[in-house]
Amino acid sequence: EARLVESGGGLVQAGGSLRLSCAASGFTFDDYAIGWFRQAPGKEREGISCISSSEDGAHYADSVKGRFTMSSNNVESTVYLQMNSLKPEDTAVYYCAAVKSYYGCFELGPGAYDMDYWGKGTQVTVSS
Repeated sequence: EARLVESGGGLVQAGGSLRLSCAASGFTFDDYAIGWFRQAPGKEREGISCISSSEDGAHYADSVKGRFTMSSNNVESTVYLQMNSLKPEDTAVYYCAAVKSYYGCFELGPGAYDMDYWGKGTQVTVSS
């Protein structure tokens, strides 16, 4: 059974940092593009970063570019999201998700995403 499990969320003050992890199991990690998404109350889900074995480096939405860094440990089938310079508007539930792709990452930003697998999410709250 395919599974994605996020961890690392919590409460942090503005300007602080958090590192999220997403452990994948039950599918061939290298065949999938993995993304981080977030959804704040009353707002649309937003794709914020993506990484794929078929591309070099991760992609980022403008809202997080320069502050967040996504990385991958393919041996452990785990992706990470290092979040620095956090702002109150970063408060959301953060999800990781995977879609089978041999062509790299998907387009980021707000919208509906047809992913193959989703994690249950982890809450990130940034206080001002």
